[in-house]
Amino acid sequence: MSETARDPAPVARTGRRIALGVSYDGRGYQGWQSQPSGQTVQDRLERALADFACKPISTLCAGRTDAGVHGLMQVVHFDTDIERAPASWVRGTNRFLPPDIAVQWAQPVPAGFHARASAIARRYRYVLLESPVRPSLEAGRVGWVFRPLDGVAMHAAAAHLIGEHDFSSFRAAECQAASPVKTLTRIDIERRGAYWRFEFEANAFLHHMIRNLMGCLVRVGQGLAHPDWMREVLAARSRDAAAPTFAPDGLYFVGPVYAPHWGLPERVAAYDWA
Repeated sequence: MSETARDPAPVARTGRRIALGVSYDGRGYQGWQSQPSGQTVQDRLERALADFACKPISTLCAGRTDAGVHGLMQVVHFDTDIERAPASWVRGTNRFLPPDIAVQWAQPVPAGFHARASAIARRYRYVLLESPVRPSLEAGRVGWVFRPLDGVAMHAAAAHLIGEHDFSSFRAAECQAASPVKTLTRIDIERRGAYWRFEFEANAFLHHMIRNLMGCLVRVGQGLAHPDWMREVLAARSRDAAAPTFAPDGLYFVGPVYAPHWGLPERVAAYDWA
């Protein structure tokens, strides 16, 4: 879950550019980005596209996700000289994908569109179960805490994070981002029964940033730290000042935000499920 790794060299423009919206369950994969093992979401998607198109296709995504992190609407683009209707790209590619990855939509886009560079914001959601008993049916799809959480305290802590800040305290050691300064525009926290939902929106995120923020919010929510401690952690600009990295289980890449003129879908059915 990051904007850390550098994209490969731009793909040569041939024919038309296609954007896809892709959803996936991240539990069985080593993250988004292609690896020698071939066990990543990108690897499986590109193999399916190649099987459907009968030739290799390389994709670029809006935001890479870590192992175990899910995608509600990852957006990718690729260039191709193959002529297919948008519905054919959806149905044809899904025919070759495993059940836990699915193309949700396909749309031709102008040559100037870039899944990553054209995004003006990115959104993540963390779903957290508060229960004395660990999750079962939803195991791997939600995070879990067994101590009660204080929503008022977490809201107060989150308020310290809004705006442009140096988020070094919430940055993984292996993060490759050029700058730790990001603009966090929104954190919404709400409870539905035993489940908490945390919504994050920013211009970009650092490697493990959401999971590190969650570790700190949960610590405050459990009464183990005062809400103002979040301000101290932020000011420290040191990973040692923050709580341990929280589990990836309940983390979802909701998707990128694009300017309206690109005309891309703004939501998929999985938004309602999560």
